[in-house]
Amino acid sequence: MNRTIFPLLLALIFTLSCSNPGSDQSTKKAEAEAEWIPIFNGTDLNGWYTYMRQPEPASEVPGMARDESGHYTEPIGLNKDPLAVFTVVEVDQAPAIRISGEVFGILVTEKEYENYHLKLQFKWGSRKYPPRENELMDSGILYHSIGKEGAWGGVWMKSLECQVMEAACGDYISVDTVMADIPARQNESDGRYYYTPGAERMVFSPERSYCDASSEPEKAHGEWNTMEIYTYKGESVHLVNGQVVMHLFNSRQLIDGKEAPLTKGKIQLQSEGAEIYYRDIQLMPITGIPENV
Repeated sequence: MNRTIFPLLLALIFTLSCSNPGSDQSTKKAEAEAEWIPIFNGTDLNGWYTYMRQPEPASEVPGMARDESGHYTEPIGLNKDPLAVFTVVEVDQAPAIRISGEVFGILVTEKEYENYHLKLQFKWGSRKYPPRENELMDSGILYHSIGKEGAWGGVWMKSLECQVMEAACGDYISVDTVMADIPARQNESDGRYYYTPGAERMVFSPERSYCDASSEPEKAHGEWNTMEIYTYKGESVHLVNGQVVMHLFNSRQLIDGKEAPLTKGKIQLQSEGAEIYYRDIQLMPITGIPENV
């Protein structure tokens, strides 16, 4: 995208985000008239930055200190990528971001976003790394990300997570002191909580942080999947391949023990032990969540 045009488009986002939501018809019309804004330029990682925790002992990073047991003693940190965890490659004749997964880390937008429809595609690679070499392939889209990198688990920023994981895409996770209300029920057989349209809303917080999606419409391994997030004034909807799988309300955070709204922030893409490709990352300003979503 032309760098001169980009600030003007961002201004449009925030102008529209301050508008009052109208009818569903006007909401759909506004989105139809808006334009998708690419946040991955298809050439490099301009507009993004990286943060990574300490590598696993099996990884070789020259110059990084280890303790007597062979564990690295410090994180890789900001904007250092000695193992090329985050790169731009060509896959299926199109540019994509490759996340190797070798080190737990995040690729983060430099800018914050509010009131938008985010859409991207992903597909799994073939490699897995410690400590998840024997686990399901895992990544994630963390949105409304605020605060310091590495604040949670030594890696993630405070945020709401739309899970990207084999057989678990679209699940919700509260990261750090984030909270949200989700219509959900607890499954008696496994004890897990599942998004259930029409059910009583339950609070998901650091104490009960995980809510499973209502279904698992992920495609076969190696195929491209489309992930979408609609988020507007504390309400968010997760879609996997066009199917709604999660709907949450009243997103907020704890600050000094008091609840405060959390409705905007940066976007993080996770490196979490599995090779994954992301492409066609784009967002559109919205003035409300359409009723038919």
